[in-house]
Amino acid sequence: MLIELRNISKTFDTVQANSGISLVVPPASIQGILGENGAGKSTLMKIFSGFTLPDSGDILLDGERAVIHSPADAIRHGIGMLHQDPLDFPPMRLLDDFLLGREGGLFPDRRGAARAFRELAERFGFVLDPEAWVDSLTVGERQQLEIMRLLWIGSHVLILDEPTTGISLPQKEKLFATLKSLASDGMTILFVSHKLEDVEFLCDSVAILRQGRLVGTAKPPYLTKDLVGMMFGREIAFPERKKSPPGASVLSVNGVSLEGARIRIRGVNIQVRAGEVIGLAGMEGSGQSIFLGACAGLTRPVSGAFCLDERDMTGRSHHDFKREGVAYLPAARLERGLVPGLSLSEHFVLSEKKKGFFIDRRRAKKLSQDRIAAYNIKGEPDSPIESLSGGNQQRMLLALLRDPLSLVLVEHPTRGLDIESTVYIWGKLKERCAGGTSIVFISSDLDEILQYSDRVLVFFAGRVSPPIKAEELSVESLGLLIGGKGWEDFERGEADA
Repeated sequence: MLIELRNISKTFDTVQANSGISLVVPPASIQGILGENGAGKSTLMKIFSGFTLPDSGDILLDGERAVIHSPADAIRHGIGMLHQDPLDFPPMRLLDDFLLGREGGLFPDRRGAARAFRELAERFGFVLDPEAWVDSLTVGERQQLEIMRLLWIGSHVLILDEPTTGISLPQKEKLFATLKSLASDGMTILFVSHKLEDVEFLCDSVAILRQGRLVGTAKPPYLTKDLVGMMFGREIAFPERKKSPPGASVLSVNGVSLEGARIRIRGVNIQVRAGEVIGLAGMEGSGQSIFLGACAGLTRPVSGAFCLDERDMTGRSHHDFKREGVAYLPAARLERGLVPGLSLSEHFVLSEKKKGFFIDRRRAKKLSQDRIAAYNIKGEPDSPIESLSGGNQQRMLLALLRDPLSLVLVEHPTRGLDIESTVYIWGKLKERCAGGTSIVFISSDLDEILQYSDRVLVFFAGRVSPPIKAEELSVESLGLLIGGKGWEDFERGEADA
């Protein structure tokens, strides 16, 4: 399908999200869409997929003007979109969610749907049970479910908004092979990503957006320096890796075993020191999310003990952990970290300790303006939280953290963020480390794990490695451990002990 976007413009209040964007995407191709967070990539894709109406401009499909006023219109035209935060229904079983949007009347063919579900899952290498509940899935698994659903309802144009941020390396390789196969079969794919290496490897051409405008296009062979320059208008300097001196023990995990819906973790042992950064690496569903939740009091251990500053916290509630200076930032920002419908100012008011029965509106606005400026958030105090880009929502989560904190637990701190936002987010986290706060984080990006961690815990099939110094690992060696290879040395060490 030949896609033409002509002079697309969209304004939200005083923010020009898209300004006169024109783009032609040939059929049977993979078109990359690059840009910093807030550049207008997601807005442009939401307009194309019917989730947002443009203020002006036209969409042409195979030379014919298309009227797309809703997602249903887009689906009728064969356009499907995988959002950065997948649109699904947690109370449903996977098969029921899979059936959504498919014509079939009151009595859909569940047996045929289950057969198609399993065939697609096998094709992508996704391990999903159609009878499991959606709320039991990780963020990456939810993305996988949505990809399968969009293909099944007959999408001829597939829009993927940051699709590789929550899946493992083998799954990404399988996904890329499938996308190339789909394009060779005639499907048109729009691939939105902040990961330059993904775009350079996968895409036939790239369009670069900055501040709502199309500033350039590129074709292979790509020059990374040129792409970064168009994205940001300048070069981005990466910080040097700095080793934190060990401080006093903040968190002690002694012989902890945990049980999830589909996995059991046994015998985790680690002492997290003040100012230290611990990275948790592993394929999606390997247990690192359960462990991080247990460190926040969200999951109770089957056995073993958690201690904060030598105070036994085993079996205590999340609120008890919070009172002891522990903060937890979930991967699902809008669902578990922020409150859709509330403004930035209302979030800041809720995050502060109560002072009396009434809200001081003047003080709340001043607090909001100060935090917005301090964390470089692109938004106003009265802006609804869902109007922010992914990077700005992540900055909001950091801006909402109280002081002082002894431990910050973060799921995928830079998921879906561009290079500049990634450097900025970690700069803010490292500022807290300099003040003695410890960080424990999950990431599917191995480069991020090695760049920012002091030590690493690797999770595989219910097993957890002893802490490994990040400087002793490479992307290759860490990838092998995540894939289940090289564990013999750990097991031999345990036997010798």
